[in-house]
Amino acid sequence: MTSPTSSSETPVRARAEGDGAAESTRPQIRPAAEGWEQARTVEGRPLLQFASPRVKQPPTHLADLSLAERAAKLKELGLPAFRAKQLSTHYFQHWTTDPQAMSDLPKAGREELVAQMFPPLLTEVRRLRTDNGDTIKFLWRLFDGALVESVLMRYPGRITLCVSSQAGCGMNCPFCATGQAGLTRNMSTAEIVDQVVAANRAIAAGELGPQEHDGERVTNIVFMGMGEPLANYKRVMGALRRFVDPSPEGLGMSARNITVSTVGLVPAIRKLADEDLPVTFALSLHAPDDELRDELIPVNNRWKVDEALDAAYDYYRKTGRRVSIEYALIKDMNDHPWRADLLAKKLNQRGRGWVHVNPIPLNPTPGSIWTASDKPVAQEFIARLRAAGVPCTLRDTRGKEIDGACGQLAAAD
Repeated sequence: MTSPTSSSETPVRARAEGDGAAESTRPQIRPAAEGWEQARTVEGRPLLQFASPRVKQPPTHLADLSLAERAAKLKELGLPAFRAKQLSTHYFQHWTTDPQAMSDLPKAGREELVAQMFPPLLTEVRRLRTDNGDTIKFLWRLFDGALVESVLMRYPGRITLCVSSQAGCGMNCPFCATGQAGLTRNMSTAEIVDQVVAANRAIAAGELGPQEHDGERVTNIVFMGMGEPLANYKRVMGALRRFVDPSPEGLGMSARNITVSTVGLVPAIRKLADEDLPVTFALSLHAPDDELRDELIPVNNRWKVDEALDAAYDYYRKTGRRVSIEYALIKDMNDHPWRADLLAKKLNQRGRGWVHVNPIPLNPTPGSIWTASDKPVAQEFIARLRAAGVPCTLRDTRGKEIDGACGQLAAAD
């Protein structure tokens, strides 16, 4: 593996696994870090943290439990099981944990019951809005002081929330602000769910602008906030169940409107395909060749590009859901024409109609030497994919002005 340096700019020979392409004079910039030292093992490889540190988790919250488990807990407290449905309705339909709003519960013991079932999970530190008000970034403090962020975005006809699944991230990707922080801990199921409930509360209060209709709420969820979702598999699956469970057990959302993104944890991708949850699956690829992806996405040292693409294709084959390939376009690093050709070749080798590529202009982070690809270069990259028959859409980078776009979440207090 090439060691990252801040001055590695060498001409790159355009190639696509022996296709005989001519040499290019475009420079090849290698991944580098400025103002940050990438954590490495004693062998010199980037350090990966798959397991969360063994730290205390928040107290059990109603959203951690299924409806049957909620009823069982209430019985343990000496209360009738039907109270579980009442409490669930308040939380998942009215988005409230305020005992004063729960007049259908007996006044005697109401506050104690609410405190037992709804321990505080997220404390808002601050929120930032874009000038036009269509995007809000929330900074949350968890019960143990850890900080996470979520981003709420209004689009025509839908409202999307980008949620975090971990405090920090252990995947150590050098171009991502979250990855530079390392992994603090996994978030609980309820901590993930509570981001959506808090967002619905903000929408209902008119904080995302005038509502288009009564009862407006989050319609789409993307697991593209802080953390690697599939490294927190059990709790993320619990959150997904709460999102799609019908009311009042959960939020009653469509699984098709939920996107789970990963840098390529192949065994977990295969496990997700067997969950009978038809969510949209997104693979953050960012390079089609192992030589570069080993440096850009350190988990590629464990599972190579073809292994990740095979697992992604199997997800499509088992679920019938088209897969998204996320590709951050970084100037002179991964935006060479031969890489577009190689990406198209690898995708088409596995079939047609199973995948959609989302090129994303890089969102610079403080201290980064990298920038987004020049527009003509990005246009050529996309044109080559489309010419090869690969559907491709340039992604909107919403929230850059408040450091709320992809790769910018750093949860700084």
